[in-house]
Amino acid sequence: MKTYEIAVFAGDGIGPEVVGQAIRVLEAVQAQLGGFALHMTHLPWGAQHWAETGHMVPPDFLDVLRPFDAILLGAVGDPARIPDHLTLAPLIQIRQAFDQYACVRPARLLPGVRCPLAGKGPADVDLVVVRENSEGEYVNSGGRFKVGQPDEFALQTAIHTRRGVERILRFGFELALTRRRHLTMVTKSNAQRYGFVLWDEILEEMQGRYPAVSVDKQHVDAAAMNMVRSPERFDVVVASNLFGDILSEIGGIIAGGLGLAPSANVNPERDYPSMFEPVHGSAPDIAGRGIANPVGAILSATLMLEWLELGEAATAVRRAVEATLSQGAGTPDLGGRLSSGQMTDMIIQRLAGS
Repeated sequence: MKTYEIAVFAGDGIGPEVVGQAIRVLEAVQAQLGGFALHMTHLPWGAQHWAETGHMVPPDFLDVLRPFDAILLGAVGDPARIPDHLTLAPLIQIRQAFDQYACVRPARLLPGVRCPLAGKGPADVDLVVVRENSEGEYVNSGGRFKVGQPDEFALQTAIHTRRGVERILRFGFELALTRRRHLTMVTKSNAQRYGFVLWDEILEEMQGRYPAVSVDKQHVDAAAMNMVRSPERFDVVVASNLFGDILSEIGGIIAGGLGLAPSANVNPERDYPSMFEPVHGSAPDIAGRGIANPVGAILSATLMLEWLELGEAATAVRRAVEATLSQGAGTPDLGGRLSSGQMTDMIIQRLAGS
């Protein structure tokens, strides 16, 4: 039996709640199928660690995480106590230090889930946003000058490299070959004439290597509009760090809500651990009430199972989630009345019957 070492960074707000439910499902599928073991190491980092030490994570947190096979993250953030840019800093460090350059965020409307778009159903919403996750607008390049003076200014510089753009487009093309063979690249070269002209040129160079994949290019404002107007036009969407972050939120909403949205931050070469997290945030307004939707975390754990090449387990969990939702089960964000635990109970019951 192979054992996988999983770092659990549950974090803040509803993070521990939804991660706890995801772990219940992982334990259930592990017991049901056998043949593998997930050894969980819980890391007490986040807002409470900040309160005790003045830091979100310990100084050696990257060294602590490096030996693990994967990282399962809940959510981070306590805006009443900690500024958001400080909260997010360790996650950006993890993504960059472990070269998790592909952030994969599926948006698929499942049967039984209401789409907020009029006239759209499951056949219309099935796309994946592939977000460049290691550079672009999230590189800490710039500074603030003359702070507090009338002529204060801030400089924030995005960094786009040929290597970074080529490898995320290659990842997107390869993913498209496994799906409906269409790739949309998101740009803004009409206004940002250096960075996104580079993206445009590299797309033009690369698309001939993938003749089986149809390609289109959309400016980010048009892509946001079209994703709402005609989501069926999209299959694989490749975008920069910031654009991918924004568009994946739209994808989550049109697929039924952020409570359902999973994501994976992967290092495709497997030189470092990859990280799996629901798209939603820490939602401090509902933390502790037991009503957070656990499906985003459970589906993120499913992406982790796939990444660990435990395909049978991943398929079993995904089918159990889909069967549960198809019968109209839901937490309050979906219009239902189930608690987080009750929703997970139903998924585990479906899993046992699969």
